[in-house]
Amino acid sequence: MAGLFVSACGFTPIYGDGGAVGSSLSRIAVTTQDDRLGYRVREQLEDALGRNGAVAPLYRLETAIEQSRRPLGRRIDDTATRYELTVRGAWTLTPLNGGAPVSGVETVTTTYAAADQPYAAIAAQQDGEERAAAELARLIRLDLMRTLSAQP
Repeated sequence: MAGLFVSACGFTPIYGDGGAVGSSLSRIAVTTQDDRLGYRVREQLEDALGRNGAVAPLYRLETAIEQSRRPLGRRIDDTATRYELTVRGAWTLTPLNGGAPVSGVETVTTTYAAADQPYAAIAAQQDGEERAAAELARLIRLDLMRTLSAQP
């Protein structure tokens, strides 16, 4: 019964079963820079968008990823106890049929502990990068959903 009232008010979901936005998301080809963080962001974006490699893409999504790391807190020996990782992702969505490109920027900040053992420190940094890549992909997906739902 509630669905009747929602449909009567002109509400259309931004994604769902067979929706135009959902099918458009799966037809976006993602390109990122050729480094570890770029690979992680591309992998997360392709998963978030549900990329279907069996069909030709309708759009090309290009991203430019920048990261910075800042030490937080200090031990008595002047080494950091935590690090703040900030990842900035600028994206441009270009329709392959020649339409006007749309762009945006998202920024994600995450922290991770600084470990004394070298392997643990590398693992903590990589975990921070993975979490930042996943959150950046989620935010870019939301931007793309808004962008595609606003198109006629």
